[in-house]
Amino acid sequence: MLSHYDYELPSDLIAQNPLRNRSEARLLVVDRQTGKFQHRHVYDLPSLLEPNDCMVVNDTKVLPARLVGTRKKTGGNWEGLFLGFDSNQFWNIIGKTRGKIQSGEFVQLRTPEGHIGFSLEFCMKLDDGSWIVKPQTDDIPLTALTQVGWIPLPPYIRNGRMLPEDRESYQTVYAAKPGAVAAPTAGLHFTPQLVNIVKQQGVTVTPVTLHVGMGTFKPITVENINEHPMHAEWYSLPESTGVALQHCRVAGGRIFAVGTTSVRVLESTTDLKPFEGKTSLFIRPPYQFKNVDMLLTNFHLPKSTLLILVRTFGGDELIREAYREAVQKKYRFFSYGDAMLIY
Repeated sequence: MLSHYDYELPSDLIAQNPLRNRSEARLLVVDRQTGKFQHRHVYDLPSLLEPNDCMVVNDTKVLPARLVGTRKKTGGNWEGLFLGFDSNQFWNIIGKTRGKIQSGEFVQLRTPEGHIGFSLEFCMKLDDGSWIVKPQTDDIPLTALTQVGWIPLPPYIRNGRMLPEDRESYQTVYAAKPGAVAAPTAGLHFTPQLVNIVKQQGVTVTPVTLHVGMGTFKPITVENINEHPMHAEWYSLPESTGVALQHCRVAGGRIFAVGTTSVRVLESTTDLKPFEGKTSLFIRPPYQFKNVDMLLTNFHLPKSTLLILVRTFGGDELIREAYREAVQKKYRFFSYGDAMLIY
């Protein structure tokens, strides 16, 4: 039941900014066999890994997908989020404003620096409430977004208002493939130096891709979590990663997933074979994990699908106790917060 996944969190524990040195984040280490906790730091990770382990990271790159503008017809403020584009370079967006936008209206976009950008022509509203719009620019979508887009911070960070430094800090150091509207936040703790140290330990570091979509933030609105319609997200497990994972298994190593998005990729594949497509996997009890041995994850919102996944992986009562411990020890929560390692 959904209420089982609620917990109380003092608002001052919600991290509003990242640490200057990413790897100095605190790390609550949870041993599933003994039920014991250790209080470490992310920079201690290499000492907790072993040669032949395989660390799987999500190399998605966050798009500057938040859009801010003014309705030309009324002068009213408008905010939206870029969701994708089609072969004709029309965009799919969601947005909010006072009143209702009609087909044929235009919104004048503003850049994060306060400059006037290009306009969006609203063409057709879809059944899910999103819109098909025509950007008034000849630039390809990713180039155009770079000009006018804002980093789409979640609302619990400064009410979603980005600072210039968020362009770098809300992106993993190994981000390579644009497509996400939110960061795979467990990966935010890594620095290039830490990744290199992990590799020097004999650990294989290998990527998957899952483009985090808006559905990640969709609240569960039913008490029976089995009735929650899980969102679909595009993912890829490349051939080189499949080979690395097979070698890891043969060598007796552990598969270490960095973040819940990496978990969803690994658990959506059959026999760790290369694959590309969409997953709507909702991991909840009594799910049995088949491909993940260790998980690095941030602390997640109450009643969220991500919290349900983590408690399913770590053991329900043990992770409930770990969250109580984190609150008591004043760990920093959510996207820019501290981390937990479950093994």
